[in-house]
Amino acid sequence: MTTTTVPGSRFDTARQVADAVLFEGYVLYPYRASAAKNRLRWQFGVLVPPAWGPAHREHALQQTEILMEPKGEAVLAVELRFLHAQRRTVQQALDGADFADVAELHLDDRVLVPWDEGAEERVELSVPVRELADGEVVLPFRRPAREDTEPVLGPDGRCLGRLLRRTEEVEGAVRLRTTELDGPYRVVKLTAVVENTSPWTPQAAGPADRDAALPRSLVAAHLLLGLDTGSFLSMTDPPEWAKGAVASCVNRHTWPVLAGSPGRADVVLSSPIILEDHPAIAPESAGAMYDSTEIDEILALRTAALTDQEKREARGTDARAAAVIELADSMPPEVLERLHGAVRALREITGPDPALDLVDLPEPGGPGGSGDPGGSGDSGVEVVPPEVRDPKALFRPDTPWWDPAGADTADPVPDHALVDGTPVGIGSRVLLRPGPRRTDAQDLFLHGRAARVEAVLHDVDGGVHLAVTVEGDPGADIRREQGRFLYFQPDEVTPLEDA
Repeated sequence: MTTTTVPGSRFDTARQVADAVLFEGYVLYPYRASAAKNRLRWQFGVLVPPAWGPAHREHALQQTEILMEPKGEAVLAVELRFLHAQRRTVQQALDGADFADVAELHLDDRVLVPWDEGAEERVELSVPVRELADGEVVLPFRRPAREDTEPVLGPDGRCLGRLLRRTEEVEGAVRLRTTELDGPYRVVKLTAVVENTSPWTPQAAGPADRDAALPRSLVAAHLLLGLDTGSFLSMTDPPEWAKGAVASCVNRHTWPVLAGSPGRADVVLSSPIILEDHPAIAPESAGAMYDSTEIDEILALRTAALTDQEKREARGTDARAAAVIELADSMPPEVLERLHGAVRALREITGPDPALDLVDLPEPGGPGGSGDPGGSGDSGVEVVPPEVRDPKALFRPDTPWWDPAGADTADPVPDHALVDGTPVGIGSRVLLRPGPRRTDAQDLFLHGRAARVEAVLHDVDGGVHLAVTVEGDPGADIRREQGRFLYFQPDEVTPLEDA
C-alpha cells in the first residue's frame, strides 16, 4: 500500500461542498452557546467509540459502496475528513499566576464562555486499485490527547485570563476492498469503511455520558474518493446495464454522489447528508452560515437584528460564529438583494434559444432524406420547416410568458368561473369543500367554512384558481392589503346565495 499525500487539485471543487458538510449544524442561529438548540450538538456523521454506540443507538462506523470503472494502472485517492471536538474552558486571571474557571469572561467586544470547538482533521492515502483486489487494505490512524492554552489580553495588553483547550485521544481506521463484478465491462465494487476504534469505555451511565463520548468521536465524518484514470458510476442515475449492481450496494450512514465539476465522474463525495450528483454551493451565498438547512437571506436579516449584547455573546461563543456576525453586519445591500428570489430553472429557458441554431434540411435522396432507403427517420438532425428557416420568421415575444409585462390583453381573461352552472366572481360567497386530491392539513381545517372570492386567476395551462378570504378571519383585511390569499379550484367550492 502507498500512503502518499493526495494531490489537492483533484478535490478542490468537491471540497467546497465537503466543507459545508463538515460544518453543517456546527453552530445554529442565534449563534450563542446559551441558546437551547446549541446545547445538544454534533448530529451529522458522528462515529462514536464502539463501547458507547450500541447501547445508545449511535454508530461506530459508516460504510460506502459504489461502482467504479478503473482504467489501466488506476490509483485510488482517499481523503477522510472529520471534526475532532476539543473542550474549551474559560479561566479568569487571579492575583499572581493563578487562574480560576469561570462561566463567563466579559471583554469589550465579546463574552467568552465554555464551548466545544471542532478542529478539522484529515486522513489521506492513495493506493493502486489492483492492490485492493488482493485483499482488504487497512489504514489505522490516531490523534493523541493534548492540552493547549491561549492567553486573553485586554486593550492595554494586560492578561485578563486564558482559554484552556483539552483534546482527548481518538483512534480509527479506514478499510478498503474491491470486488470485481461479472459483465461485459470491467466494473468493480469499492467498499470503504470508516471506523472509530477508540478503546475508551464510558463510566456509569449518566446525563453527561454523550458529552464524554463526543471528544472521542469522529464528528461529521465523510470521504472524498478520486480516480486518476477511470470513473465512478452514479448511484442515482446509473446506466441501464449497471442498475442491478448498483441496487446491491450497501451504504450505511452515508451516501456517495458524484462530485466536482459537472460532466466529470472521477471524484465522489460520500456524505452523511443526502445530496444529489454534482452538488454545488449557491453562487449567491456570501459566506457560511453553518445553520442546518440554512436560508441565507433570513439568517442574515435576523442575525443583523440581534442586540449588541447578543452579538457580544455570539462573538465569544466561537470564531466561526463571530465571522457570521461580522458577515451580517457588513453585508452590502446589493449582496443581500442577491439572496432573494433566485430562480435557476428559468435561466436555461430564457438563455440562447437553440431553435435559432438552424440547420439545412437534408436534400431529397441524400443521407437521412426521403429518398434514402436506409434512412432511419431519426438521424439526430433537427428538421426545420422551410417557412421558418429564416430566424426573422420566428415569432419571438419581447418578454417571456412568465413576465406579467408579456401578458396579451387583446383577449380579456374572464373575470368569473362557472361552478355547478353558477358564475362565481369577485365578491361571490362560496362554501369551501377541499377534496382529497390536492388537500393538505391546513385545507382540512377550512372544510365547511364560508369564504369570499377576492380574485379569479387563470394560469398559462388553462387552469382556474379562486383566491379567497375566509369569513370571520380577523386578518382578512391584511390579506387583502398584501394580496396573500388562500387558493382553491372551482371543484373545491360550492356557490352560496348572497345575503
